Amino acid sequence: MFIHIFGFRWKPQATDADKARAARDIAAFRGHIPGLIDVHAGPNLSPRGQGYTFCGLMTFTDKAAADTYNTHPTHKELLQWLVPLIDPVELDFEA
Repeated sequence: MFIHIFGFRWKPQATDADKARAARDIAAFRGHIPGLIDVHAGPNLSPRGQGYTFCGLMTFTDKAAADTYNTHPTHKELLQWLVPLIDPVELDFEA
């Protein structure tokens, strides 16, 4: 199993609609990305979030599936509009 964790610090130009769209678009990966077992994303509730106010966790069958996700057209479409609005952090590990 391969775990992908991510967090976003939103840039000032990000709107509430952008934030809601990110949550919807990320949840929509479920059932559409080969090897993606599950995905969870939403507001970061930790008091130690260091400014990362949105976070998520994706579980993949293996690292190869996560690598495929990185180049999947649906993921690339999300990144196209999202990357200019965030300062991201990512953590990955095998379990």
